[in-house]
Amino acid sequence: MKKKKLAASPGNRARGDVAPSGRFASLDPNKLRGGYYTSSEVADWLSAWAIRKRSDIVLEPSCGDGAFLVAAAKRFSEIGAKKSDIASRLKGVEILAAAAEQASASLVGVLGKPAGDIVINSDFFEWWRASVQPSCDVVIGNPPFIRYQSFPEPHRSHAMEMMQDQGLTPNRLTNIWVPFVVAAACSLRAGGRMAFVLPAELLQVSYAAQLRSFLTDRFRRIDIVACNELFFENAEQEVVLLLADDAVQVSKTNICRVAMTEADTVAEITKQNPTILLEAAQPKVVAHDNEKWLKYFLTPREITFMRELRETDKISAMAKHASIDVGIVTGKNEFFVLSEEQVTTLGLEGHTIPLVSRSVQLKGSRLGKSDWKSLSAAGDRVHLLNITTKQAIQLNAALRNYISEGEKKDFHKGYKCSIRTPWYSVPSVWKPDGFMFRQIYDFPRIVLNNSDATSTDTIHRFTCKADKPERVIANTYTWLTAASAEIEGRSYGGGVLELEPTEAERLMMPAQLNGAMPLIEADRLIRAGQLDAVLEENARIVLRHHLGLSSADCTTLRNIWIKMRDRRMARRRGARAKASQETA
Repeated sequence: MKKKKLAASPGNRARGDVAPSGRFASLDPNKLRGGYYTSSEVADWLSAWAIRKRSDIVLEPSCGDGAFLVAAAKRFSEIGAKKSDIASRLKGVEILAAAAEQASASLVGVLGKPAGDIVINSDFFEWWRASVQPSCDVVIGNPPFIRYQSFPEPHRSHAMEMMQDQGLTPNRLTNIWVPFVVAAACSLRAGGRMAFVLPAELLQVSYAAQLRSFLTDRFRRIDIVACNELFFENAEQEVVLLLADDAVQVSKTNICRVAMTEADTVAEITKQNPTILLEAAQPKVVAHDNEKWLKYFLTPREITFMRELRETDKISAMAKHASIDVGIVTGKNEFFVLSEEQVTTLGLEGHTIPLVSRSVQLKGSRLGKSDWKSLSAAGDRVHLLNITTKQAIQLNAALRNYISEGEKKDFHKGYKCSIRTPWYSVPSVWKPDGFMFRQIYDFPRIVLNNSDATSTDTIHRFTCKADKPERVIANTYTWLTAASAEIEGRSYGGGVLELEPTEAERLMMPAQLNGAMPLIEADRLIRAGQLDAVLEENARIVLRHHLGLSSADCTTLRNIWIKMRDRRMARRRGARAKASQETA
């Protein structure tokens, strides 16, 4: 039986086996397959670090067209290996037959002869299960970045079963690069090295938490090399270089050190000797916990400081004071989110409620009824069509006509609409105490809701548990909350920080709300572009007076926030600068 084709590896070279269709037709096919070019410079640099001896056995688990195998062969030549011996030191696995053939052909130029059986055309996990482990000294490459749902059977089952055999519990959020890293680590003999190009999600997402712990149990040192310039052109996916050194037998008592190295450009990295570059890094001893690795961009003193703050009884997680929930998922904003003109023209008056549909509509720290009315009058789409199940029994002519038009456009066949009855009755419509930005550019802003509006899922809904909403929200405008947001959240290639509800509920704030700058005053300053003035005043009131932090502590919190914020935003600025140069 012919095997199903897998999506392409992002490493080595983008290669297309299936054209996107349907609702994916307009998307970049490389994004769907996770397929982007990895430069030969990066492959050479990783191989130079990973391969130390002529006797090393090297594995590339998703070799694509062979760029990493070629880099490894060149590295062996550099350290004095005979061409006749190099082929016996290399092993690559590739599921796509055409790519496997290309990889073998690419090796001919380096080896000076046919590559023989270096490249195996197989599902890596099926091959791995049948091979003798551990069997190599080096694993290099760039595994596929493919969502769980897009990874076909039986390959997905093989990958998940392998992870379960290693004591891990994958779920439907698990991206397929994760089992590749697990199997690669298990393939190494004692003292071995692993060098991969991986998504920056490794540092921050929940589904990679077990992997982070798994790696710190199996290596003495892990280096993460990050870059403000994206490694893959035209890709929004931020990636990092993972260099894991000195593989050991799995042990919860293993002492692992993690170091972060950053550069502005890829050239800054690849032009330096990898050993010299990593020697300049500051390794930190890993805590075997669920903390994200983003914290390792901080100094050891800053990491200790943030841990100590979280443990003090004067500081709590936001979950003590409020719950954070996603906004409304309409299933089709084009149909449900309307402007005032549309409501009037379509005769839908009385069947909509106020809505905030975009974070740009939230200007300060408060949203009043007058603010919402101004948005509506300006033509913003801030009206949510709200037809309850009870109201759906007796629809007037205007509603029936509008629903009919939506069905002509097949809106009712979209997934979210199709699973509810009736399809045009949006669930979970309620008004929160406040709005919290899901995607953050500078500060994790929470806005008091005095407008009777709700929000779409681009903005989280904030509900207080005991204290008055304005009191709780006022106490979040501090460097403490801002710094913890940069550690708890996740950043992407565009420089945006994203907070999911569970991450937002972990943000640090005072355990007892004893006072802060009045929210009405904070609102005025923020609208005037003076957020820093609010934070400075709350450093005096909240951090120093009520929490008892010193001036030096406050400065440390401010510096942590600015350092982490500027780090992610530099990638956004870098992308804009590059775009400007290309269009000049």
